[in-house]
Amino acid sequence: MTSSILPHATGVPDHGPTLPKQVGLGLKTQHIQQILNEKTDIGFFEVHAENYMVAGGPFHHYLTQIRQRYALSIHGVGLSIGSEQAIDENHLNRLAELLDRYQPQAFSEHLAWSSHDENFYNDLLPIPYDQATLARVCEHIDRIQERLQRRMLLETPSTYVEFCQSSMSETDFISTVIKRTGCGLLLDVNNVYVSCVNHHWDAQQYIDELPLEAVGEIHLAGFAEDHDSLGERLLIDAHGTPIDNAVWTLYGDVLARTGALPTLIERDNDIPSLAVLLAEAQQAQGLLAQHSLVPEHA
Repeated sequence: MTSSILPHATGVPDHGPTLPKQVGLGLKTQHIQQILNEKTDIGFFEVHAENYMVAGGPFHHYLTQIRQRYALSIHGVGLSIGSEQAIDENHLNRLAELLDRYQPQAFSEHLAWSSHDENFYNDLLPIPYDQATLARVCEHIDRIQERLQRRMLLETPSTYVEFCQSSMSETDFISTVIKRTGCGLLLDVNNVYVSCVNHHWDAQQYIDELPLEAVGEIHLAGFAEDHDSLGERLLIDAHGTPIDNAVWTLYGDVLARTGALPTLIERDNDIPSLAVLLAEAQQAQGLLAQHSLVPEHA
């Protein structure tokens, strides 16, 4: 991966430790004891930052042990990068303390908003792709990277509506944010597939239009299926089902372009046994092995 420059967040290192080019799992409490008792063949674990923004307790007790044995990715869900108001500095400070404590190999957040004034919404809401939103998102990412002193990864969103006021495509918006801020890209292949089905976009073209050289991590997950008010197919990024065959196919297409990259299996609802998740991880690892000799970002 070529070095990039952070033009606004001066003094921020553009690259630090990176995740191994292997498959990881989201760390779930019901699996922790088994993971600690057995040698789990997994490349890394990922946790949601907001679950660990407390001083102590069992979450930290177990994550400390996990971190001693495995690489770690920390995934934020509450910075509200797309919000019209400034980044919550208290939240950012708590996040900085968490990252200092565990020194993860990756930190990522969503291209979405979830707060307004004093209200917090337990959802990742979409943004319009226009110049005003672009400037605001870049300003927020600059501030985050400056405070954290690390390069963050910005996740491709799953969306269900488009804004009439948008003047840019989603891929143009994401590409411009990465170019201006120097942040990396978390390529959620399931999100790409969900959004492309919902909006009748071409998934291959969507991938082609992204700056794949900036990808630092890939996410794979399952979706739920419904229909909208017009009877059209509607996919929901639910993280409660096995990875769909169409997402596996798109993932293979991505790896053919990028070579092997750190890949997370996400499962946040209807969580199965660890053995089931490890089987999906093995399937992803097989695809990584097939593309391990592909030059990165070919």
